[in-house]
Amino acid sequence: MTYPLIPQLIDLATPVAEKLGLEFVGAVFHTNRRPPVLRIDIRRRDGDTGVDDCERMSRAIEAELDAVNLIPDAYVLEISSPGISQELTTDRDFIAFKGFSVVVNTAEPYQGHKEWRGQLIRRDDTSVYLNRKGRAIAIPRDQVTKVQFDEQG
Repeated sequence: MTYPLIPQLIDLATPVAEKLGLEFVGAVFHTNRRPPVLRIDIRRRDGDTGVDDCERMSRAIEAELDAVNLIPDAYVLEISSPGISQELTTDRDFIAFKGFSVVVNTAEPYQGHKEWRGQLIRRDDTSVYLNRKGRAIAIPRDQVTKVQFDEQG
């Protein structure tokens, strides 16, 4: 379940990130920690995301959060970039990571497998396409539950 302030945070953080030439990827508010931790994920549109990008976003979003008093109690703000284990979800991900080794998981076995490994070719409205040892395979999107980088590949 999404924490109630996340939609407000998205509305606040997205334009802040864009002004800095960054993309807001997501946010999680860990209320089970003391103090709670607000983690915001960002990435550069034009290359690798660095520590300086995280620092710039931290300063900019902290000022905005303080101005609107979105989180009235003490909390820790973390700015990070999604790592290599990230799940591919957006059209942009599937375009940017064409040719990368991925693992595709399916809800039910498709052609006898629930897990497919190969190089990402593309995704369209109907399928996710992989290159498996020189052979293209199309896995129906309605069967796909997750696509993420293959750390073994």
